[in-house]
Amino acid sequence: MDCDKIGNLIYNLRKEKAMTQKQLADLMNISDKAISKWERGLGCPDVSLLPELSQILGVNIEEILSGKIELNETIGGNMKKLNFYVCPQCNNLMTATGDAHISCCGKRLEALVAAKAEDNHLLNIEPVENELYVASSHEMKKDHYISFVAYVTGDRVLIVKQYPEWNMQFRFHKLGHGKLYFHCTNHGLFYQLI
Repeated sequence: MDCDKIGNLIYNLRKEKAMTQKQLADLMNISDKAISKWERGLGCPDVSLLPELSQILGVNIEEILSGKIELNETIGGNMKKLNFYVCPQCNNLMTATGDAHISCCGKRLEALVAAKAEDNHLLNIEPVENELYVASSHEMKKDHYISFVAYVTGDRVLIVKQYPEWNMQFRFHKLGHGKLYFHCTNHGLFYQLI
């Protein structure tokens, strides 16, 4: 740990929040001398204080410990670069249009990598007027099912959440060319071109 880098980050984050050392110290029930010591690089926060400091300053503990915040490159919100994250514990679904540090159930999640759908995972897609009718014969049991389907174009994403024992069929309003992503709880993320 580099106390100088950590102190500099704490100083900059505190200033962004328009807080004095005393105000930050009062929120944490410590002395303002401790905050001053950290910001001058003469020491680092105790591990027991990191969760509270992280919450007050609005950054992850990892960023505090590294002494820097990694900013994403501006990509203009192109949905074709959408990343999907699924918690293996609770099946919570999260998305991001750029690099992100996402965690759920106490564990850090990695972006899923989509594979091109093969015969056993292909969805049936039929155009019906101005909609796409999507269906699948994929089993929908509690331990093996498709948890979501997402229709992704350059500027939009439509997500339909699926649950075990549901019939895998629904309609999307046709938006043009894009990809249909879907997540099998046992085999991962797949895609089909539309």
